[in-house]
Amino acid sequence: MNFTRIALAALGGFVAYFVLGGLTFAALPWLRNEFLKYPGVYRSQEGIKSAMPTGMAAMFVAMVVLAVIYAMLYQGGSGVAEGARFGALIGVFAVCAFVVHNYVNLNIGLKLTLEQAAAYFVEWMVVGIVIGIIYKPALSGAH
Repeated sequence: MNFTRIALAALGGFVAYFVLGGLTFAALPWLRNEFLKYPGVYRSQEGIKSAMPTGMAAMFVAMVVLAVIYAMLYQGGSGVAEGARFGALIGVFAVCAFVVHNYVNLNIGLKLTLEQAAAYFVEWMVVGIVIGIIYKPALSGAH
């Protein structure tokens, strides 16, 4: 494994996650408004801003973990195709283990759940593609 490429792939995934997440969850009024229906469940904008540094640090660690897993599982081929496959698997995992889990445990509606599922699946697909593009296998074929 090349730790420089892992770090760069993690950084790229981190940036992609927050850019796409910001565009999806903050800029789309229909999705943002759906969250506003549950003020007892979700933090206010001020509350989110105060917790954001902790969340960003945790997401960077998560991206490092994903980049390491990607490097361990890389099977050769196009970084875009491998990254999309990886991102789709992570997306399905996130939807099942996080989004649907929250639907069961939190008092939120099915509409928000389905919108989150679609948004997070696409977001993780893009993160996987970015990791796949940035993390390139060593020329000798080693990961």
